[in-house]
Amino acid sequence: MSTSDTILISGGGLGGLTTAIALSRQGRSVHVLEQAHEISAIGYGIQLGPNVFNVFDRLGVGDAVRAIADFPDSVVMTDADSGETLIDIPVTTPDYKQRFRNPYVVVHRADIHNVLLDECLKAPGVEITVNACVTSHEDLGDRVRVTCADGRTFEGAALIAADGLKSRIRDALVNDKLHPIGYVAHRTIVDMKDIPADFPHKKDVVLWGGPGYHVVHYPLRHGTLFNIVAVFKDPAPNHGDQYVTHEEDVQHVYANAHPALKSILALMDLERRWVIADRNPVRQWNRGRVVLLGDAAHPVLQSYAQGAGMAIEDAGCITNLLEQYDYERAFAEFSKRRAMRTARMQLECRDVWKFYHEEGIERDVRNMRLEGRTSEDSYKCLDWIWNGGTNPVVSGAAA
Repeated sequence: MSTSDTILISGGGLGGLTTAIALSRQGRSVHVLEQAHEISAIGYGIQLGPNVFNVFDRLGVGDAVRAIADFPDSVVMTDADSGETLIDIPVTTPDYKQRFRNPYVVVHRADIHNVLLDECLKAPGVEITVNACVTSHEDLGDRVRVTCADGRTFEGAALIAADGLKSRIRDALVNDKLHPIGYVAHRTIVDMKDIPADFPHKKDVVLWGGPGYHVVHYPLRHGTLFNIVAVFKDPAPNHGDQYVTHEEDVQHVYANAHPALKSILALMDLERRWVIADRNPVRQWNRGRVVLLGDAAHPVLQSYAQGAGMAIEDAGCITNLLEQYDYERAFAEFSKRRAMRTARMQLECRDVWKFYHEEGIERDVRNMRLEGRTSEDSYKCLDWIWNGGTNPVVSGAAA
């Protein structure tokens, strides 16, 4: 294909690479522009719900993802102070499998990134250019031109912006602002052998919900590693994403935490932190031959662990539509079909975020409301997520 037939994708993350694979399966030419000096991923864990396998299996990469994944028995919510189990959602039982068909997995982000990158490198028609930070674009009517920070330009038939939460292309299309929520995340991976043998639920996905903080942990790389994410109200909001020492800042936050949780927090690296933010939902994230995808279009908080899930669904949906329509119509239809599902995810993630961090009597009421909750109750609440999407599969792909 000529350059004029090539689709540009800005961003080589999970959403961008999945989209590149899906478009290649249709016989399209794709050029991925990644701002980093190499295509790589932050070396921490990620959760993937059963909804992503609708896309992965149709692309022929589902088995490769399963091979590098861990399969927790349950997704658990625990009161961070008392240690009481509030919610226990089995994700390997016959009832779960009958209802959701696909697995709930946790993977090392670098491992799944490598699966998708390897597939891109093998796929015909996929080109990847690194050190290509797209800073602006022009829709020329019959093609799109992008300009990178170093002055290079690239042209293609259309532009799919999968450039994340701080998308520069979104700035031009939507012109809104980031919405910091006043929390920061700290991430650590340790050897499983460093976790006490009697530590509760160390083979599950566990969220400890505390007053103004939460901690999530789960195994990685077939139980050899232990991934920990600790989220606190921002103790030093003027620091931003910097290497600063926060041990003393956050110790008072979890002073009353359960001893088992304190033993995990003692293993944390609290120097590197990530400021947590999202954006308000919008109905439209396309203009002409340009469209946003994933976090660039609809960034979500981590409440449901569905940021990657929404981007992967997007990849399948947009590829389906490009089989049916020209670029402008397909991109407009993509915004229309995905807007309500992703907006619901954004807004419900905000609500659930508050639910995780309740304090005082609100925390007591939350715990009381969860008494007697069954796995079936949880399945009903999650059905719209795990069985949802707008037919996010690629009709021309290998089964």
